[in-house]
Amino acid sequence: MENNQRLVYKDMPSPLGVIRIVATDIGLAAILWEGEDYIRTKLSAPERDDRNPILLQTEQQLTEYFAKTRTTFDIPLDFSGTEFQKRVWTALLSIPFGTIQTYGGLAKILGDIKAVRAVGGALNKNPIAIIVPCHRIIGASGKMVGFAGGIANKTILLSIENKQTIPSLFD
Repeated sequence: MENNQRLVYKDMPSPLGVIRIVATDIGLAAILWEGEDYIRTKLSAPERDDRNPILLQTEQQLTEYFAKTRTTFDIPLDFSGTEFQKRVWTALLSIPFGTIQTYGGLAKILGDIKAVRAVGGALNKNPIAIIVPCHRIIGASGKMVGFAGGIANKTILLSIENKQTIPSLFD
């Protein structure tokens, strides 16, 4: 994302609470959890715009996803992060709907199995939750660990995707 890009937002209800979708003129820049500020994503505060076409398209596609009628997204994205973070987030886009991957598996996809910790750090900074599916990443033990939106929301997202072997929330 260019520093001079204007940020706009729209709030939408979801099974995860009210989420805030944020966009630039180029594409979707963030999906924030209910009550989350802009510190994790390092974005400046956006202006409200309930008629922005990218935000309306995002709201429509997320509504379809939550209704279990959409399995892919075709929204333009405008990532803001380091080059490594952008590589990790782009790799997340290759993990198919309804599947899970480990942090180590994602590091292997990126070509550096030793980058597991760095991958985890980049996932924590993922500004575009749900659409850039960091919820599909689990620990090597098969347990759900580390999710900026909370493990309960991760469980909801994986159940929306009908994953048959969702690890227990209380493992």
